[in-house]
Amino acid sequence: MLEEVERWLDRRSWSVADRPLERILAAKRNTKVSVVLPALNEEATVGDIVAVIRRELMSEAVPLVDELVVIDSGSTDRTAEVAAAAGARVVARDAILPRIPAVPGKGEVLWRSLMVTTGDVVCFVDADLRDFSADFVSGIVGPLLTDPDVDFVKAMYDRPFGDTPGQGGRVTELVARPLLNLHWPQLAGLVQPLGGEYAARRSLLERLPFPVGYGVELGLLVDALHTVGLDALAQVDVGVRKHRHQDGQALGRMAAAIYRTAQLRLSRGHLVRPLLTQFERGEKGFEPRTYAVDTEERPPMADIVEYARRRVA
Repeated sequence: MLEEVERWLDRRSWSVADRPLERILAAKRNTKVSVVLPALNEEATVGDIVAVIRRELMSEAVPLVDELVVIDSGSTDRTAEVAAAAGARVVARDAILPRIPAVPGKGEVLWRSLMVTTGDVVCFVDADLRDFSADFVSGIVGPLLTDPDVDFVKAMYDRPFGDTPGQGGRVTELVARPLLNLHWPQLAGLVQPLGGEYAARRSLLERLPFPVGYGVELGLLVDALHTVGLDALAQVDVGVRKHRHQDGQALGRMAAAIYRTAQLRLSRGHLVRPLLTQFERGEKGFEPRTYAVDTEERPPMADIVEYARRRVA
């Protein structure tokens, strides 16, 4: 590990206990905090997450979060209804920037969320978390309120796989961590580079391109490094993250999108064949299934006319 990264680990890796809520609230002053949950068919968990944030971080006694928004990206279950009943403002993905046709993907939802939120600090939280703790929000928002030199904060945590501790994050260990260590060694100290819980200053997010799919976490991290430097990045230990795990083939598609995101940042070149073929056993043996790899990226939100008009207004 680079000496620079070892120093960074000492300076910019914290525990949620390092910043009690009282200290965070005292530092908040007039800073507005938005929490965004991207959601697709998450009726089983989204309501509990919203309820915890409303109860523990949006009360008169603890007014840390000013705005809680669930962006529904086309759910076919009761995600929107459950989220609204729990107290979130629910916005449909396709209703945001309608002149730009929406494409499937988590990054697409996060990018559009900048258009319908107003916080100076924006905190993203996945909507499939179980046994959710408000520490996931206060932990990563805290450094942005108490440390003016910090611009981007990732959550770090243990990721059990079922009942087995420490075996989650398979794409992180097999794809993302090797890529970062080989090509962006300054980011080798990130414990959960692909984690979906992170917070950043709007002034940074609006300057970054957003990969539309699963590559969004790696893309934002690498681009933030190049934009503001390593010392402006940080991570906070928030405990244990439990969520719904995807099957191996879905992870393969995720890995391909992440590799593509890395490739774009390494060379800004073009894949000869931006497709991924996987195999499933069928009646006649193994049958190929070919999927397109996410190759589209959204430009920095600061370049979008509607966003610029909103800021002027």
